[in-house]
Amino acid sequence: MSTTPDVETMVSTVRGAAKRVTAAKRTVAEVLVEAHGHLTVDEITSAVQRQRPEVSPSTIYRILEEFEELELVVHAHLGQPAAVYHLAGIVHGHLTCEICQRTVEIPSSHFDALSRELLARYGFQLDRHHLALSGRCRACRDAGAGTAITSGATA
Repeated sequence: MSTTPDVETMVSTVRGAAKRVTAAKRTVAEVLVEAHGHLTVDEITSAVQRQRPEVSPSTIYRILEEFEELELVVHAHLGQPAAVYHLAGIVHGHLTCEICQRTVEIPSSHFDALSRELLARYGFQLDRHHLALSGRCRACRDAGAGTAITSGATA
C-alpha cells in the first residue's frame, strides 16, 4: 500500500475480503487512524475500551491479525518489550535509541543498498516494514548517557 488508509478504506477492504465489519473492527480502525503513529496492543486496547468496554483484548488481537493479513496494518519490534502496530502505507524504517527509547521514522531508501546486497549475497529479501535499528541518539550521546557503542561506529 503506498498511502496510509483511512477508516472507510479499511472498512471497505474488510468487506471486500468477505469478512464482517463489526463495531469493534471499526473502533480499532478509528484508534489506529487517529493515532498517527505506533501503538502497542495495550495502548490500542485501552483506547478501544474507553469507547467500547465490552471489547476484550483477545478480540483486539484477532482484529489486528486480520488487519495485518489484509495489509492494513503492520507491526514492528522497536527494541521495546512489546511490538507496536501502525497503519500500512509508505514503507519506512525505524531508529530507536536504546537509552531514551525515542523512535524516529526514516525513509526506507536508506536501506536500498543493504537490501540489494542482502539479496545478492545471501538470497535474503529484507522486510522493510519490520526494520528497526537500535543505537544511541545524538542527544543521549552528547549527554554521555550509557557507555560507548561497542561496534565502534559513529554517527
